[in-house]
Amino acid sequence: MNQSTHSTYKIDGHSIELNAFFEAVTNANTKFELSSAAAAEMKKSRDYIDSRIATGEVMYGVNTGFGAFSSVRISDSEIEQLQRNLIRSHCVGIGQPFSKSQSKGMMILRANTIARGHSGVRVEVVSKILEFLNNDLIPVIPEQGSVGASGDLAPLSHLALTLIGEGQVWSTDGKEILEVSDVLKTKNIQPLQLKAKEGLSLINGCQVMTAVGLMALHQARDLMWLADLSGAMTLEALRGSRKPFDPLIAAARPHAGEAPTARNLLKLMGATSEIGESHLTDDHRVQDAYSLRCMPAVHGSVKMTLNYVQKILETESNSSTDNPLVFADDNKVLSCGNFHGMPVAHALDFAGIAMASLASISHERIAKMISTQMSELAPFLTPNGGLNSGHMIVQVAAASLVSENKILAHPASCDSIPTSAEKEDHVSMGSIAARKFQSIVNNAQNVIAMELLSACQALDLIAPLKPTAGAKVAFDLIRTQVPFAKEDRIFSKDITHICQMISSRELIKAVTNKVGPLEV
Repeated sequence: MNQSTHSTYKIDGHSIELNAFFEAVTNANTKFELSSAAAAEMKKSRDYIDSRIATGEVMYGVNTGFGAFSSVRISDSEIEQLQRNLIRSHCVGIGQPFSKSQSKGMMILRANTIARGHSGVRVEVVSKILEFLNNDLIPVIPEQGSVGASGDLAPLSHLALTLIGEGQVWSTDGKEILEVSDVLKTKNIQPLQLKAKEGLSLINGCQVMTAVGLMALHQARDLMWLADLSGAMTLEALRGSRKPFDPLIAAARPHAGEAPTARNLLKLMGATSEIGESHLTDDHRVQDAYSLRCMPAVHGSVKMTLNYVQKILETESNSSTDNPLVFADDNKVLSCGNFHGMPVAHALDFAGIAMASLASISHERIAKMISTQMSELAPFLTPNGGLNSGHMIVQVAAASLVSENKILAHPASCDSIPTSAEKEDHVSMGSIAARKFQSIVNNAQNVIAMELLSACQALDLIAPLKPTAGAKVAFDLIRTQVPFAKEDRIFSKDITHICQMISSRELIKAVTNKVGPLEV
């Protein structure tokens, strides 16, 4: 998917990349087009399937039943009804719906995989998905019901259901649920009439887990950057040492994430500061706690993990995941297991574990700031302790989120359960891994916001010593909305303000304008 002029993205089956995908999903002005090369590949694939159907050949999912019904032959007169029945019967998703953005991402990915030309469906199928996207017709898709093996069958069926004029879509503002049949009449848009194999091709694949994973990954990559910032601010607030970030140390252990993290921390704190100088002249401590000293190792490992996961998700986004797959040039229609979600499930479980660790080390730094045993700051970061509780429960709330993440980080991909009368006997649980990863990322964002809140409070308490570089920029920006707490107040409001600065990327932009881009 390549960005071109006028906020238009071309779907070509090969070019989806994380940042462009995120922009396409979140920019309401983006329009989508199918590339001419992809259209040609799709037509060739469909012509080939039609020629095989004309000979009376039996092909799975084209003129047979599905799953355990694969041996049941379907007459030519019933092929189109077969496809409609498939979509309706598989719409058994339950629970709360995915967000409008997540569902939009699923549509983009589904269009992209079909555009590769191995699904044997008409160009009209992708064109209809893009028409829906361009008219802001985004399906309401329940979160639960997929085991992530023959693709995300139930949720993708809810996506396909809207294309054939049934089911529900989101309103423009994403606050209301509308009947798609009513909206199509209003917009004078015709529903898709499914032909042979097209229902199956719309629901075979991992586009639900992958779309949710990509959106969460983009958020996680911002937090990976912001954890360096919050850690640098905490180190300054605790008057910690810069020595553990000496380039000689990272060179002695050349994991890919370690040296960039050490450089980020030094960049964020500046070459020196009044705080850093005070550590050299009047500090009796020999070594800082692990949560400060080991940031290059821990944060660096998270960076390596998320970079690996990005490669997996981008590969999946540009893959053919249908069954069977059509290879017209090789004169083959092959049954396969490319719909199995295990590569994505494993990656998202790994990402969840890494982000749980990032939140955990952030919490430990909060704990150090409120403790008189570990810092020289006022107890619980309040000038008048006893009458005021200060950041006592900020740390408790962070601990709660970190403990919740420990439960969520249990790998979904370790589980499997036979389905479809033992025909589909090993499954990935990839959509569960994706949803858990999103929850872990949300929790981690709140923990990092809490650390930024506590670090700013602590920096005020060590005045007149001041931070420099990116740490000072972040401190000044946060202080525009979150003032120093002389006495107790509702700190959840402060955390919300900081989370909004994170989500809007306002904090990232302000800091990078000062110190330049950080390494991820």
